[in-house]
Amino acid sequence: MGDPQFAIEVHDVGLQLGTQDFHFDCRLPAGAVIAVTGASGAGKSTFLNLLAGFDTAAQGRVLIAGKDVTDEYPARRPVSLIFQDNNLFAHLDIFTNIGLGIEPAMKLSTADRRSITSSLEKVGLAGFERRMPGTLSGGERQRVAFARALVRNRPVLLLDEPFAALDPGLRSGMAALLLDMHRETGNTVVVVSHDPDEVKRIADFGLFIEDGRIVVAAPIDEFLGHEDHAGLTQFLHS
Repeated sequence: MGDPQFAIEVHDVGLQLGTQDFHFDCRLPAGAVIAVTGASGAGKSTFLNLLAGFDTAAQGRVLIAGKDVTDEYPARRPVSLIFQDNNLFAHLDIFTNIGLGIEPAMKLSTADRRSITSSLEKVGLAGFERRMPGTLSGGERQRVAFARALVRNRPVLLLDEPFAALDPGLRSGMAALLLDMHRETGNTVVVVSHDPDEVKRIADFGLFIEDGRIVVAAPIDEFLGHEDHAGLTQFLHS
């Protein structure tokens, strides 16, 4: 069992993808918004994929919400995921796209159906149940992905640059929606970001990854004031 004050514990985890080696070791606080930063190719998405179960550790252990998930399949891990491309099924309406997050066979209870309707209302998409993804804007599709995360109600939410394709105005609005969801659910949020202003605005805790290693992990005030690492300093002033 893990320590309840930490939502995520990564203990001496090593893996190799192609010719690149990765080694991660950290403990991330429960109930926090955690920003994962670093240069392109540093290992940010690999770190998220490790937590989600898409990449497998060759050594070490991964604990999420107190459970050792090192050998668990992605579907069995207590996480929800939101990616930049939303991962919506283009041939299915919005209701079904969200319902699949609850029950892959779509055997939904009355409570499940109410939850889907409620989640759409919460993200500002009331009445969108029968719309198709292709008729939605980029921001609306991202809101659908947020609604799907809401109905899944997992203790950890993983986001891989979820706002990167949106214009600055939409980015700000979606970041505010993310924080509203976080306050409502009390979940732990792990978000990859290339935007230092976004990190300053939403995060409670920061990670900086370089060359496949976590080189800085600290509460956000300490993270933002860190002056001993050139890569992090460059990121924060970019």
